[in-house]
Amino acid sequence: MISPDTSPPSESVLLDRRRMLSGLGLASLGLLASSATARAYSSGAGPRVNVQTQTSATVHPANGRIDLTSLPPDWARVQGAALTEYTHYLWNLKLKNISPAQIIEAHAKCKGSVWNTLPPKAWWPRMGYTLRVADRIAQEMNVNQVEIISAYRCPAYNAHCDGAKSGSWHQANVAVDVKFPIRASVVTATSRNLRDLGLFKGGVGGYWDFTHIDTRGENINW
Repeated sequence: MISPDTSPPSESVLLDRRRMLSGLGLASLGLLASSATARAYSSGAGPRVNVQTQTSATVHPANGRIDLTSLPPDWARVQGAALTEYTHYLWNLKLKNISPAQIIEAHAKCKGSVWNTLPPKAWWPRMGYTLRVADRIAQEMNVNQVEIISAYRCPAYNAHCDGAKSGSWHQANVAVDVKFPIRASVVTATSRNLRDLGLFKGGVGGYWDFTHIDTRGENINW
């Protein structure tokens, strides 16, 4: 897991997520899986994230209009133009089971007085890859409703998340915590099975009510 500083991690140990996927099959996803071994960072228990749900932002598929007015106003103001740009980026991924609104809401959270932020723009394609992996897992399980509990976490916010590691892969924008309307243990098992079949290379962590999925480039379970 990356150290909690603001400098970008070495691109040689992360997937090149700037190449977007053309399909959802195992073969096409597997081609982008990196064989590099990521640097080992801090050890300890995996993250257990419990965040408040904000009022949903809405996306209008018919015309691509995105309504962000329901997000916390001060948070939205701080994000500036990046908020609209990132939402449109997520919309253009055309995920089948995950909405841009849900992903944005996962960032518009605070712990005490510390607010999370959107990821650096240069890191957006990393999350695009990871979200396509999660979307493919949902498709495999015939699930059309995926709750994104956590995605990118800036270092200051991550430090206030209960149980989060100081070197969490959420800080590298390659990890999501997801909840499906199915037992989390089943989601975790399915994610590991598809990964082992070549869907991606990364970590899968099983918790009682959600599953952690990341695309660090090295397979690991907990």
